Amino acid sequence: MTFEGRVAIITGGASGIGRAVARRLSAEGAAVAVADASRSGAETLAKELTEAGARAIALQVDVSNSDEAARMVEGTLATFDGLDILIHSAGIGVERAFLETSPEEWRRIIDVDLSGTFYCCQAAAREMVKRGYGRIVTLASVAGLHGGMDRAAYGAAKGGVITLTKVMAVELAAHGITVNALAPGPIETEMVKKMHSPGTRRAYRAAVPLDRYGTPEEVADSALFLAGEAAGYVTGHVLTVDGGFMAAGIRRAPPEP
Repeated sequence: MTFEGRVAIITGGASGIGRAVARRLSAEGAAVAVADASRSGAETLAKELTEAGARAIALQVDVSNSDEAARMVEGTLATFDGLDILIHSAGIGVERAFLETSPEEWRRIIDVDLSGTFYCCQAAAREMVKRGYGRIVTLASVAGLHGGMDRAAYGAAKGGVITLTKVMAVELAAHGITVNALAPGPIETEMVKKMHSPGTRRAYRAAVPLDRYGTPEEVADSALFLAGEAAGYVTGHVLTVDGGFMAAGIRRAPPEP
């Protein structure tokens, strides 16, 4: 697999899954725009990549702001004169019961996770349409595929991402653009370490046939497939990266902690 000559934006690129994707794409030859709410985080990774001989820039972006999403694309074009790939990994999460979710929490999750996906994908797609080629990969979640406890806002946002991904895939197909979603299960990222309580971790371990959390690098492997030429006839697809979580039915009860 090679991405020589390709230009990619990775939102949420300074940490977690986004960072793993940026490193992998860069190693495969792509020019990478590391876009993140953290300027210092984006700059640190961009410096790491350039010191390794890659082409990389850092861009600060609040994905929940449509103007900033547009400027992110403009900044990428100003440096690399092109855009072929968007991996939209930026997102936030919270564990909160439905009855305890505040309006402020609801709005913030929807603004970042769902509206942010819309703004960034739309800004990138407008440029890709001009070129007649593009690969867009969104980050959904298994939380958007079924009802999980304490996932009212997060699950609703990720369910919206899945439907939005399918709509984009249908509408952009005529322009040579594929759009697919990754739906990770429990992945060992900084956000998940803060978001998942000990009880949640035990529940996931009991429900995941592979009996462990995944790694950001394992999700990055799937992202690169969807962003590459080998997936040219794959669009509107939701690829779960979940250790078998969505496939599992009843299993043996876990031992008492």
